[in-house]
Amino acid sequence: MKVWTVANQKGGVGKTTTVISLAGALVKQGKRVLVIDTDPHASLGYYLGIDSEQVPASLYHLFIDHKSLTESKIQAHIIPTSVEHLDLLPASMALATIDRQLGHEDGMGLVLRNIIDAISSHYDYAIIDCPPVLGVLMVNALAACERVLIPVQTEFLALKGLNRMIKTLELMGRTQQQQHNFTVIPTMFDKRTKASPLALRELQQSYPEHLWSGLIPIDTKFRDASLAHTPVSHCAPNSRGTAAYRKLLQFIDKELSVS
Repeated sequence: MKVWTVANQKGGVGKTTTVISLAGALVKQGKRVLVIDTDPHASLGYYLGIDSEQVPASLYHLFIDHKSLTESKIQAHIIPTSVEHLDLLPASMALATIDRQLGHEDGMGLVLRNIIDAISSHYDYAIIDCPPVLGVLMVNALAACERVLIPVQTEFLALKGLNRMIKTLELMGRTQQQQHNFTVIPTMFDKRTKASPLALRELQQSYPEHLWSGLIPIDTKFRDASLAHTPVSHCAPNSRGTAAYRKLLQFIDKELSVS
């Protein structure tokens, strides 16, 4: 199973949209996909029409029971979505207490990796949505993946968030002795503005080795897809947004196969 984490320490840059859109593109190819929500705000679940406060159990409970995890227990926490071959391991607001409750315990950075390993035979891909805060949950999400995807809105305030995210990856690389391969994804590109082309140029100059050469455009179909609680690939298969994420998926798969 391939595991990707979508992360940025700035909110509102398209993380959840990227998770859902890549997952939608993958299930269109017949892949079995698990999306994992590690953000206490639970936007991933709400996007898919699932109220995190109404589910009987969530990722929080697996963290609390991390010393007695079994495959069957983990599977009992996974929810099928309305999209065929797409399942969700949901978040809940209780996840916001994980740092306070468990942050002092040894080995807490590998709980999510252990969860994913236990169910790896059931899926082709797992894609993890991260909170915009460095803590136990982000550490787990980064430790569990083979590729970090960093969506960055093409405006200058978001570029500062990218700098913080890359410093976090470097810090974790030193402390965990794990090098994180990452790809920067320009999002919300609006060619009608001055800010988007300028920000894109700055990304190209600053991160040439890690920047995806494509971009995710502004597209109202993303909003329509979220209202329909379905990936844009299913809601608007011929849209610009769908085509952009399809190209991104091809790039990531090709890059990983080479590396």
